[in-house]
Amino acid sequence: MTDSTTATGVVVRRPGEGPATWAMGSLFEHLVGAAETSGRLGVSLVTQPPGIATPLHRHTREAEAFLVLEGRVSYRAGEETHELDDGCFIWLPQSVPHAFRIRGTSPARFVAFTAPGGLMGLYDEVGIPALERRLPGEDGLPPEVELPRWAEVGPRYGLEVVGPGIPE
Repeated sequence: MTDSTTATGVVVRRPGEGPATWAMGSLFEHLVGAAETSGRLGVSLVTQPPGIATPLHRHTREAEAFLVLEGRVSYRAGEETHELDDGCFIWLPQSVPHAFRIRGTSPARFVAFTAPGGLMGLYDEVGIPALERRLPGEDGLPPEVELPRWAEVGPRYGLEVVGPGIPE
């Protein structure tokens, strides 16, 4: 039981509490994970700088949802691309191919949900523990170190890259 988990299993996270990871040039703050939800759910607060993008990929084990708190995100889900900004929500059923790109000049912040939980373990394995609650700088992993780790670790988590990302 952590300081933020009660005897009844209720989890409370205050700002700055809980584990945090730097991956993809981004900050992933874990709010609740599979270990605390009997595997049912994972939730993270994610901060990503402009220009960050993923290849088109799918998750064979989880559905995902995102609530954009601030920023602009282009999100491809299946054959459609959606322009998301403050307050927008998107649900991605398991195995739907998707990709995103952070747009604009400011970082995007969003709440990421996975069901079942466990996917954030991928980010923990690929990235490194965040030294502070901020975007990584020189103290983060360079892409030439991190990208091969995604290719190695991703398949163990049911991550399949199926195409190129959203162009700039």
